[in-house]
Amino acid sequence: MPVTIGSAPQAGFDQPLKLLQDCHRRIENFLDVLQRVVATATDAALDLEYRSALEAALAYFREAAPKHTQDEDASLFPRLRQEGGAEARAALRCVESLESDHIRAAGLHMQVDLRGQQWLQVGRLPASARQELRLWLEELRLLYHDHIQVEESRIFPLAGKILSSDALASLGREMRARRASPAPRNATS
Repeated sequence: MPVTIGSAPQAGFDQPLKLLQDCHRRIENFLDVLQRVVATATDAALDLEYRSALEAALAYFREAAPKHTQDEDASLFPRLRQEGGAEARAALRCVESLESDHIRAAGLHMQVDLRGQQWLQVGRLPASARQELRLWLEELRLLYHDHIQVEESRIFPLAGKILSSDALASLGREMRARRASPAPRNATS
């Protein structure tokens, strides 16, 4: 099972909202990788291809995805809260739900990571444990589908409209700085 890490980002830190969308594509890609491994691996020991795919996807959600969550929770959403106006207030109702999604996703990813690490260590995973993983991953898929749709259709366009160029530049600088530091251990998305 060849794993594509993801296409090169279409945007840089000077286009933070587009870069956030690039992150969404990587989230979708690595979630798909996890689902394919769980769906197609058997009770036999993980072969090198499956092991590599599983390791790459788990590492992405453990190390890189939490920075995306922080980009939104610590940098983008607070800027939207600082803006006045009816559009910003309407968006804030969505933001509260998105923040709840981040918490829910973090818990699910922790379970997936623990089970995935067990699979990597032992080399095998009973069918019942794979079924558990399958259910967690399907819950994540549904969560991300709705979450990403709201962000990309409502939140990011609104942010592009109401945030100043200075605010967007500052957002990009914070995103760059976050990637220069280690990922937090208990957040995701």
